[in-house]
Amino acid sequence: MHEVLLLLGSNLGDRQLFLHRAIAQIEADIAPIVKASAVYETQSWGKTDAPDYLNQVVLLRTDLKPRQVLEKILEIEKKLGRIREEKWGSRTIDIDILFYGGEIIDEPGLHVPHPELHKRLFTLDPLDEIAPDLMHPVLNKKISQLKTELSDDLTVKKRYF
Repeated sequence: MHEVLLLLGSNLGDRQLFLHRAIAQIEADIAPIVKASAVYETQSWGKTDAPDYLNQVVLLRTDLKPRQVLEKILEIEKKLGRIREEKWGSRTIDIDILFYGGEIIDEPGLHVPHPELHKRLFTLDPLDEIAPDLMHPVLNKKISQLKTELSDDLTVKKRYF
């Protein structure tokens, strides 16, 4: 079994509902969620005029290979209305593979650990909540350390629903 950490994000429509639907589909199509962070509301990153996001990190354990996980999450995004029109464009749901165990994967369309995660507070806040001692296999630093070294100044706040 491989521990997989996914980042979920939504900034269109009923954002909370899209997160719930994504989790239900992940549990149906990939594996049960073992642990989930709180939901965080975040200013849009990369395209500052877009609506704010809701983000959440989930941990699951699966026997699926990394490429299979990617294919499944792309199917889930499509089922939930994701349309890819522009880089950093608004979306009903976005699901990124942050980590696949301690593996380092650099293939066309599949880069794990996620190459930008250490630069983004909206990723590190929920990740630090559920896996602060996880060691980044490329940077050789714990998530908690990456978070303290971060200079991202976007507003990220925990939401309580």
